[in-house]
Amino acid sequence: MGFDQEAGSSSNVLLQQPPLPREDSPLLPRQATTNLSSLPKTFANVFIAIVGAGVLGLPYTFKKTGWVLGVIMILFVSILTYHCMMLLIKIRRKLETRKGVDSINSFGDLGYIVCGSFGRFSVDSMIVLSQSGFCVGYLIFIANTLVYLFNSSVLQHAWILGIKPKTFYIWTCFPFQLGLNSIPTLTHLAPLSIFADIVQIGAMGVVMGKDVLVYLKHKHVLNTFGGFSVVLYGLGVSVYAFEGVGMALPLESETKDKAKFGKALGWSMAFISLTYAAFGVLGYFAFGDETKDIITTNLGKGLVSYVVQLGLCINLFFTFPLMMNPVYEVFERRFSDGRYSLWLRWVVVLGVSIVTLLVPNFADFMSLVGSCVCSILGYVLPALFHLLTFKEETEWRGKILDVAIVFFGLVLAISGTWSSISKIFLVRE
Repeated sequence: MGFDQEAGSSSNVLLQQPPLPREDSPLLPRQATTNLSSLPKTFANVFIAIVGAGVLGLPYTFKKTGWVLGVIMILFVSILTYHCMMLLIKIRRKLETRKGVDSINSFGDLGYIVCGSFGRFSVDSMIVLSQSGFCVGYLIFIANTLVYLFNSSVLQHAWILGIKPKTFYIWTCFPFQLGLNSIPTLTHLAPLSIFADIVQIGAMGVVMGKDVLVYLKHKHVLNTFGGFSVVLYGLGVSVYAFEGVGMALPLESETKDKAKFGKALGWSMAFISLTYAAFGVLGYFAFGDETKDIITTNLGKGLVSYVVQLGLCINLFFTFPLMMNPVYEVFERRFSDGRYSLWLRWVVVLGVSIVTLLVPNFADFMSLVGSCVCSILGYVLPALFHLLTFKEETEWRGKILDVAIVFFGLVLAISGTWSSISKIFLVRE
């Protein structure tokens, strides 16, 4: 969500061919100085850019990690994410003071200036994997929710037209996603983005209200600390839930009072942290050990539950092409000379759908993407780029902090990935 702010090289009008982008061409053009965002709007844009489907797996994560440890990890990841987003802002401001450096409007642009083609390739790779991973998570949620809603507990393992229910629903979405992802410009998808955001916020409010009512009736025995063995798992989910570092530069570019962007970002991150912590705690308190990997499946079969879950499915269904747009930016720039390519988009959608069929659990996949990809994109690359940019000016304390963040990101990527893959294969078995 929130990616309608990005202008796409893949959105070129066919009747007017612009110069083809090179490796050093910025993905995003410099924004006009008019219609810039006020601080309240910046606050809202940060919320929209970060909050997504990852929040639905937090109660299940708190069940595994313990609710106290879960809250601590949410706050820790929030502070670290804010710090790394501000690192990117500082790097851009430093680089743009150099003669001949202009239009650093995206993470990829910054990576190219700092590390050349390798920097651009590293950022592009992580963006492709993270955005595709988000969309795989969307399809998992949609398929599992539809199975829960329309197939009774007896029929959830029965085959439909010769295939499993989850597989049936994924392939049912496939042709419609081909159509949505064929739209060459995000302008036509903007109303869908607004609708998806409204549904997301409304559904979260309804779920939290339901959690409170259930908790007042049933007091469960709760786990506070789950032990060291689940720390990496919880961190992976938390990183996934806060992934939005790549939007820091576009959001700051659109802010009217750039000197106060850090303050607006900080308040927004604090609000998101409290929202995440409350959502995870209330969900776990309400259902205890029976908390499922997608909290909405704990709501029962009533009318409110059906409306909320179908609304979230519709939300993620229409968010899918918005989240895939950065992936098309990268693929079309590298494989189609920056031109719109219908067949390339269809191949990517097919690949995402096939991967979805292989993943059994929503929360475990969130942890995998958060550990494997989001930690590199959100922590390792910003800290590394900052270290390289300010190596002659930063004191030893600053350098140690950058190195520590890089080390933390790499450890989380390696260990968290191994832990998450092991859990996924155990579920499959």
